[in-house]
Amino acid sequence: MSAPGGATWRIAPGGAVGGTFTVPGDKSISHRALMLGALARGATHISGFLAGEDCLATARALQSLGVRIEWPQETEVLVHGSGSEGLEPAAAPLDMGNAGTAMRLMMGLLAPQNFDSTLVGDESLMRRPMERVALPLTMMGARIHTHAGRPPVEIRGTPQLRAIHYTLPVASAQVKSAVLLAGLAASGCTRVTEPAPSRDHTERMLAAFGVTLTHSGRTLAMEGGQALTATQVSVPADFSSAAFFLVAGVLGAERPLVLTNIGVNPTRTGLIELLRRMGADIRVHPRPGEGGAAAEPVADIEVRRTALHGITVPEALVPLAIDEFPVFFIAAACASGETQVRGALELRVKESDRLAVMAEGLGTLGVEHQLLPDGLYIRGAGALKGGSIRSHGDHRIAMAFAVAALRARAALEITDVANVATSFPGFVETARAAGLMVQAL
Repeated sequence: MSAPGGATWRIAPGGAVGGTFTVPGDKSISHRALMLGALARGATHISGFLAGEDCLATARALQSLGVRIEWPQETEVLVHGSGSEGLEPAAAPLDMGNAGTAMRLMMGLLAPQNFDSTLVGDESLMRRPMERVALPLTMMGARIHTHAGRPPVEIRGTPQLRAIHYTLPVASAQVKSAVLLAGLAASGCTRVTEPAPSRDHTERMLAAFGVTLTHSGRTLAMEGGQALTATQVSVPADFSSAAFFLVAGVLGAERPLVLTNIGVNPTRTGLIELLRRMGADIRVHPRPGEGGAAAEPVADIEVRRTALHGITVPEALVPLAIDEFPVFFIAAACASGETQVRGALELRVKESDRLAVMAEGLGTLGVEHQLLPDGLYIRGAGALKGGSIRSHGDHRIAMAFAVAALRARAALEITDVANVATSFPGFVETARAAGLMVQAL
């Protein structure tokens, strides 16, 4: 897999951004729409689908399991589901590419099937931990084997799973979602208690497919055996992809930068709160929703250049901005004063160790920092040096440092950017349209 135009970017220093545009569809929602559509009876119509490599890996895996999927257009998908018992055994291991979300959720989907499955991925995914998902599924009676906690994940189908009450040790939408997917086929009432809010896309979408869930404080409950009914899913633009341009706007929007049709699920928008605490001028203009309580909230987001100051990030906000921290660290590097993030251990088990990789890149740019066991301390540098940044194949690291060029004194070269295609196909073109001077080598 290669990024459009090559595997290295060169970004000229400085410049300004502005204008009105949008970003591709939400990756988390696209994954879930495919999976629930496969478990439902009837044809599920998905619009706004993210046709990135991660979501296409999910689609290919489901097709290998006998699910018929059509693409009337690149971002429009029809999933022909035949019910929770309609899946068929795959002829070979299911290759999830770089999609950690897909692999972890598929563990919950496949655990109660009446056949065995094996999940594999690319070199990066094969190094990522899966045992925290396997543990609660095993408590439900699933038979799952990992290799020292990592893929390949071998699943022995166990149709008679039992419901459990699982208390998450740390907030994790992926673990919660895997338990809920397995709970659909479990006997009894599955309960999940979170220590703090995490993304609720799975709960919203289950409700859209006709599943009844109840909330009591931080505990979510769902009776097993409920059937899913095909529906229409409208996927908003991905907030995590918009995040790079939110920070770009704060750093370099001489005229307003407006991002349209962005998903603003409150379990995802912690970055807006963090940037506002730093002094950012960000205005959220809600768009009328459709589809009742299960629908995802959508808004246009307007941002202007403002001076930022450092903050201490409240740990309660960390799960609400977990995927946005790479670009948040760029904002902190360009702010006056000190910024500290703790309680972000989750960042060490993403596509890369994002704490260590961001610290490495910030050092290259001349930013004073300290790598902490569960976070980062950053003293804002104002202007940044140029240089060569290793993204370690992590799409969010690559895009975050592209934004840093707005405050750099010399050009940045970012290597190993191929995996940007997993979440943001067309990033270079969108970045250029916004005003970033990105060249794919």
